[in-house]
Amino acid sequence: MANTLYDRTIAFAGICQAVALVQQVAKDGYCDSDAFEASVKAIINTNPSSTLDVYGRESDLKIGLECMVKGIDSTPAGSEITRYIISLMALERKLNEKNEVMGQLGDRIQMIERQVSHFDLFDEQMISNIASIYLDVISPIGPRIQVTGTPSVLQQTTNQHKVRALLLSGIRSTVLWRQVGGKRRHMVFGRKKMVEQAQILLARL
Repeated sequence: MANTLYDRTIAFAGICQAVALVQQVAKDGYCDSDAFEASVKAIINTNPSSTLDVYGRESDLKIGLECMVKGIDSTPAGSEITRYIISLMALERKLNEKNEVMGQLGDRIQMIERQVSHFDLFDEQMISNIASIYLDVISPIGPRIQVTGTPSVLQQTTNQHKVRALLLSGIRSTVLWRQVGGKRRHMVFGRKKMVEQAQILLARL
């Protein structure tokens, strides 16, 4: 994996897209289907040729790039997105310290990869299977991510599955972000450069 501003921006857009979609599902019960598809596919793309290849094309990260440019602000919605990102980074740090859990995660994702040759990845049962990886492997290492939204929406099992599948995608992107040299300080001191890079990418979509 290359370790450039471009690669960090792509990986960070992956994190932003996952949490922006979590926010949509939690509030409305649905989200952009193309973006959802790209984010979930990223989970099982474990042998990519480049950072971008994890997601497909730059256009597949449009929501994540837009979120980077205008979504991480001091509004309540922006603060919520920042909270989700910081929580994912804290979880990924814990995950990175636990080789055994990393191994379990790899095994469960490989199982999904095998199932995809027989079932549609976006079948309700498959999304449930992906959600269970988050619940069984990631959740127990804590801290638990508190998802806020519309209570009646969050009570629906299909929406719970979508949220967990997206949080797993967020973890996938956070792992990728670390692999391409992303550090917490980049979020604070390097964000302006990443936002400028995101604006360049959005301008050519």
